[in-house]
Amino acid sequence: MMCPMARSPGAELALLLLGGFQSMVDEVHGELASRGHEGVRASHEFALRAIDEGADTATELGRSLSVSKQAAAKVIVALERLGYVEREPDPTDARLKRLHVTARGHDMMAQGAALFTEVRNRWAAQIGAEQLDALEAHLTRLTRNRSARTKDLAAGLDEDLGNAV
Repeated sequence: MMCPMARSPGAELALLLLGGFQSMVDEVHGELASRGHEGVRASHEFALRAIDEGADTATELGRSLSVSKQAAAKVIVALERLGYVEREPDPTDARLKRLHVTARGHDMMAQGAALFTEVRNRWAAQIGAEQLDALEAHLTRLTRNRSARTKDLAAGLDEDLGNAV
């Protein structure tokens, strides 16, 4: 005989937070797809930011995202396939290929940022700007001991959400 599972307020809150994140991401990704950026994932945005900030090899990208070099290489292949990054030979070391974000990658990042702002503005209109500002302030305070940098979020995001890189 199965016992009913006890509901955990903590687990429910975690699911609500994850659901809010996924709701925003799904909406932005849907709009990006309609604008010619199909197949984008949250991990791609994190990787593009890291590359744009100087993680220009698979090793450096892996270190920046706290993933293995092999996982970083998979992300790089996906980003190349989507036209968001290119590899160029290093002028001082022919064995290395340096990554850089393409114009298409920068366009997707800019559009994605604007779309996230639009979603946030709609949420503010639904619950009130003061309520949303308060929610953000509370979440900032509650997570202040954790780095909110994207590299830290990217490390397990795809695995946690059940996606493949």
